[in-house]
Amino acid sequence: MKTYQKEFIVFSLRNSVLCFGEYTLKSGRISPYFFNAGLFNDASAITKLGEFYADIIEDNFSGQYDLLFGPAYKGIPLATATAINLKIKYNCNPDVSFNRKEEKSHGEGKLIIGSSLKDKRVIIIDDVITAGITITESIQLIHNEGGSCLAVVIMLDRLERGALTTLSAIQDIVEKNKIKIISIITLNDLIEYLKDIDENSAMNRHLKNILLYQSQYGLLVSR
Repeated sequence: MKTYQKEFIVFSLRNSVLCFGEYTLKSGRISPYFFNAGLFNDASAITKLGEFYADIIEDNFSGQYDLLFGPAYKGIPLATATAINLKIKYNCNPDVSFNRKEEKSHGEGKLIIGSSLKDKRVIIIDDVITAGITITESIQLIHNEGGSCLAVVIMLDRLERGALTTLSAIQDIVEKNKIKIISIITLNDLIEYLKDIDENSAMNRHLKNILLYQSQYGLLVSR
């Protein structure tokens, strides 16, 4: 695990974004952990979050992209914070765009706000992927506007298969669209972090439940 990944786990715990217990997911599964990205909700947290996104982009795609795209609505502040941190920390100056939910007939009347996507190598910035509908729509929108989607960057990959398939929503998107999807951390990173904690600590006690959950719902072959 890289330093910024460990720091992101600690950062998520401190902001109560990552919690342990029993949580009923939309799928009906009872998860021993929950990740609520909406709790990154003040200036300090959003600024630091943008730095983590900048770190993973620089680590994986340095010099390979032109534009950051933030899907409405959660992706808009994430893409903006990421672009600012890419400039400050790595002296990169990517274009930034986002979409409206609905095209307007007045004013600019455009669906895309910000830089044009035409002929741009685009990285989509979002929080997490569940069903993948927003990401699929964003990929199609980028294609329709003349851009090419290089990758999607998210915070957490639960490495969890769907209810009716051996694939996760992330794997399904990757296979259908031939793009990369990377996350700041995965469930495996969280497990590694918990294994390194003193076995008598309160947090380490959640490891057994997470490993059991992974054995029930985890991907058959880890990414």
